[in-house]
Amino acid sequence: MKVKTALLTGLLVTILAVAAPQLAHHSFSMFEMTKDVAYKGTVVEYRWVNPHVHMTLQVDADSGDPTTVGTWDIEGASTNIMARQGWTRASFKAGDKITVIAHPLKDGTKGASMFYVILPDGKRLYQDIARPKADQ
Repeated sequence: MKVKTALLTGLLVTILAVAAPQLAHHSFSMFEMTKDVAYKGTVVEYRWVNPHVHMTLQVDADSGDPTTVGTWDIEGASTNIMARQGWTRASFKAGDKITVIAHPLKDGTKGASMFYVILPDGKRLYQDIARPKADQ
């Protein structure tokens, strides 16, 4: 009985040790998820890579919100998730003018978790299936 308990305990510890990094990777605790900020700017770089798509966005002083001025690293979902929403590696190129609605980092550094993008014609591109009912 003691051997069984020891083996089960060892197995449980191993499972938790392997699973912990995966759980930490998918944490959004570093982002202010209750705050949506509009970053109106120019795409500097769009990287269609896993585990997360990234976009570098330059927000200029004429954007309307002085707190968003600067160069931002905007993190999206995985390429698989975004592809299911219609995104491709060619969705954006350097120089494109867009507005990104995102959740800023809690520590105040220039990074955010993407919610959706508004194109110049007003169309919205969501990076995940989470969206307001009116937009579905």
